[in-house]
Amino acid sequence: MLTSVVRAGAVAGLLLAVCACESGNGPAVTPSDGAGTATATRPAPRPSRSAAAAPRVPKGTLASFVVFDRGTGRTLLSHRPREVFRSASVVKILIALDHLERNGLRAADRPLLQVMLRSSDDKAATAFWKRGGQGEIVRRTARRLGLTETAPPPADKPGFWGYTALSAGDVVKTYRYLLDRAPGRHRDFVLGQLRRATRCGTDGFDQSFGIPRALPRPWAVKQGWSGFGLRPAEPCRAGAASGASFRNVDLGIGRPVLHTTGVVGGNDRRIVVVLTLQPAGTPFRTAAARLTALTREVHRAAG
Repeated sequence: MLTSVVRAGAVAGLLLAVCACESGNGPAVTPSDGAGTATATRPAPRPSRSAAAAPRVPKGTLASFVVFDRGTGRTLLSHRPREVFRSASVVKILIALDHLERNGLRAADRPLLQVMLRSSDDKAATAFWKRGGQGEIVRRTARRLGLTETAPPPADKPGFWGYTALSAGDVVKTYRYLLDRAPGRHRDFVLGQLRRATRCGTDGFDQSFGIPRALPRPWAVKQGWSGFGLRPAEPCRAGAASGASFRNVDLGIGRPVLHTTGVVGGNDRRIVVVLTLQPAGTPFRTAAARLTALTREVHRAAG
């Protein structure tokens, strides 16, 4: 199984996950059994909420999720926030930010950036990946944004941008940077594309799982999927819709990943990130239904 090089901080996060000692910027949601039942612990929980209402991770699925409230600056719900996953197309946000901050928003680049962000186009991502120096894109953005688990693909797979390593905690940091620190023109452009996410990706997969299907608008989303084949069994029908030290870590290559990430609510109030590593052989439609149900439970449990 291929492995990726990641920051020493990622290894520390994985060790903490193994010993079930979650750490992060907010309260943890800790599995209570092998099937992944989670128990939410939050400051001053509402009396009507109970442990029974906490999200339940499907059996055989490794999941990580974080809900961050920008209004209060608090993490409302957190489960394995430093667990490392391969990014799939979620890394396209970093690719776009790096390109914009080095080159500005040039008219010639707009069409490629738009289709990469709205419809998760892989050819566009590969073009920017090559222009930006491949893994150097990840190293630059990780340093600039203060990402601790995010690192480039394996050294023997430099062109595989989808094998970038990241964590739910780092994705939250990325959205916080985009919303609060990035140049206004870059922020407005990237979020503008994510608000217009198409139902179908250019590879034929339906990217309306997770946040778009589970939560009401307004939202802006960037989805990720990998390991389900080059084309879906059921084609989507169009519609609305760095570091100084590195170590090896397992990215679950050989098993499919499915991620939903974005900002939801008026004034982009909440950041919601749900990352999953699915059981080997899981059909895309099954994984999408599971992730959508989990996303709905995560948002409900966050209050």
